[in-house]
Amino acid sequence: MPQSEFQNVSIMGDGGMGTVVAMLLCEKGIATRMWGHDARQLDEMARKRENKRFLPGYPLPSPLAFDSEDARVMVGADVIVSAIPCQYMRAVWSRLKAHVPLGVPIVSVAKGIENRTLLRPTQILTDVLGEGTPKAVLSGPTIADELARRLPATACAAAEDEGFAVRIQRTFTCPWLRVYRNPDVVGVELAGAMKNVIAIAAGIIDGIGAGDNAKAALLARGLAEIRRLGLAMGAAEQTFAGLTGLGDLVTTCISPFGRNRSFGERIGQGQTLAEGRDATDSVVEGIATCESVVALASRYQVEMPITRAVYEVLFEDKPVQSAIDDLMSRRLKAESGVLGSGGIRTT
Repeated sequence: MPQSEFQNVSIMGDGGMGTVVAMLLCEKGIATRMWGHDARQLDEMARKRENKRFLPGYPLPSPLAFDSEDARVMVGADVIVSAIPCQYMRAVWSRLKAHVPLGVPIVSVAKGIENRTLLRPTQILTDVLGEGTPKAVLSGPTIADELARRLPATACAAAEDEGFAVRIQRTFTCPWLRVYRNPDVVGVELAGAMKNVIAIAAGIIDGIGAGDNAKAALLARGLAEIRRLGLAMGAAEQTFAGLTGLGDLVTTCISPFGRNRSFGERIGQGQTLAEGRDATDSVVEGIATCESVVALASRYQVEMPITRAVYEVLFEDKPVQSAIDDLMSRRLKAESGVLGSGGIRTT
């Protein structure tokens, strides 16, 4: 008989995803508290019952509690949700470390790869908190605005411990969110991070008006890049054809609400990196992740021409049209990852 769902949840992070997760849990009758580093932001959310900064237009449920006190917010929690952007996780969890209840598991909903260390979110948590804290991932094609509107969506709970994954699945599944399980934590986190880089490229294509043929090619070849690096790092191949691979990639590349795609569109329209980033209060995860993925590609000797092109546009001031011309004029070759007489080609 499967274990029951969690009943007391502390959410660390007051961004769009943390907020919509809190809304979902409260609607299920699960006691939920939210923490954020800015006490004034939390106070405004508590008074106005709305996250005007990161998820405007949606009323927050009255049972949702807010607490900016580090020492208090996780007391009594039987699971903790880490909704802190990847590049801020180390600093925040180092601050919170002394107050994390012993043995209480953490579910990460962050997507990214830390600059310099090149660690995934669950690896950052392990680095800061140690091995004694169980960790898992909840990821998938989950645009926060659509979840807030109760539109049907899916996600994956990834954990090495099957029992932990089952409890996450039962806790977060509701009439409009169906949660699956996947033991491939490495693949789920890598796919969730790398798709944001491809989404920036998709936005650039939209910004310059390159058309649907170009975007279709980008998604297909971008997924091939994600898969190549993922396999080199030990991920399971089937993950990249699933919800957290292909599914999340498609959503992020086509949604008008996607931060990374929208940022890329601004780049395609001629804005600088700083201008495009400053146009939103939300963190554009793909910018920092692009740097990390380029470093990982070099470490594992994996060819990732689209990711490299995005990097050159963002950080080396390469003109967008020059980057596209270079991609289109690369040496002709067979398509990789397709079925042939020798099976699936993975080079």
